[in-house]
Amino acid sequence: MSWTLEPAMLPDLARGAALLGTGGGGDPYTGRLMVEAAMAEHRPVTVLSPDELDDGDFVISTAMMGAPTVMVEKIPKGDEAVRALRALERHLGRRADATIPMECGGINSMIPLAVAAATGLPVIDGDGMGRAFPELQMETFGVYGVRASPMVVAGDHDESVLIDCGSDNARVEWLARGCCIRMGGAALIAEYPMSGADVKRTAIPGTLSLALALGRTLREARDSRVDPVEALAAALEGTLYRHVRRLFEGKVVDVERRTVDGFTRGRIRIAAFHGPSVLEIAVQNENLVARRDDRVVAVVPDLICVLEADSGEPITSETLRYGQRVRVIGISTPDLMRTPEALAVFGPRCFGLETPFTPLEEILPQGG
Repeated sequence: MSWTLEPAMLPDLARGAALLGTGGGGDPYTGRLMVEAAMAEHRPVTVLSPDELDDGDFVISTAMMGAPTVMVEKIPKGDEAVRALRALERHLGRRADATIPMECGGINSMIPLAVAAATGLPVIDGDGMGRAFPELQMETFGVYGVRASPMVVAGDHDESVLIDCGSDNARVEWLARGCCIRMGGAALIAEYPMSGADVKRTAIPGTLSLALALGRTLREARDSRVDPVEALAAALEGTLYRHVRRLFEGKVVDVERRTVDGFTRGRIRIAAFHGPSVLEIAVQNENLVARRDDRVVAVVPDLICVLEADSGEPITSETLRYGQRVRVIGISTPDLMRTPEALAVFGPRCFGLETPFTPLEEILPQGG
């Protein structure tokens, strides 16, 4: 069922998107400001369920790509995503009927909303990652047969690049990453042109609604002084993300972070409040694997989320700092993201990790 996204909903949506982004997906605050500005100038946004699409409808995904640390300082000009969309429409000779997020994390839950406010297009309540991933081929759209290209990369100097690699989605990522680096390390894109039938077959449904609900849950838990992890577990029960586990609580004692090849890479070390235990998280834009005293307690594609200890506010990888008091939780991904086909595209080995994928609820069957 369709619904209208109003400006007052954006803080909760940004908070929930930051949670589902598992540390990555870009700065949700920047994205929220972009949507607020677009709504103020144009209109609120209509959000459609995938089931409301006709099979023959034409949908294009819009997003930001690049290193999240760059986007914090290199604010978009504002028109890049719409320019990318229009350029792709011209190339394909067809206007889009809707846009859809490529991922449900951070700024990339927001970019399609800004596009929708500016163009009048509806946004589909779903996405192609069910979280955030660092590379363009790492989408359920591509896993289940949709081509990433033709796609357009647009920069803040009015430039745009059309890329078409046929069915080779990994090569699309490689070429687009090079363009993005030369555009300053962050750019806006239009990709994965697909039919309404493709959306219904390949997207993770309901993730915008879920992000909104989770952001509201965290806010209400903070205001009511309720344990945010317990509140999140209750909110996720019965959803596609049904398992929540407490992984660690402690203080950030070391953050290694660098921008390499268009990605934010590094690691985070967190020391327990009491005792010698340590949690280490490996990062490539997003949190990939968490090891507690060298034992793996969660691994991609399951979500590893860092929360501020008292408020439960999600902390993105680019805003983690020495001395922060945090809680780390794991959230299980939808079954569509755990198939052999999906793990071949965004499982641990795709990030150079030797750790095989084991579902969160099997690693920690009783909550950790």
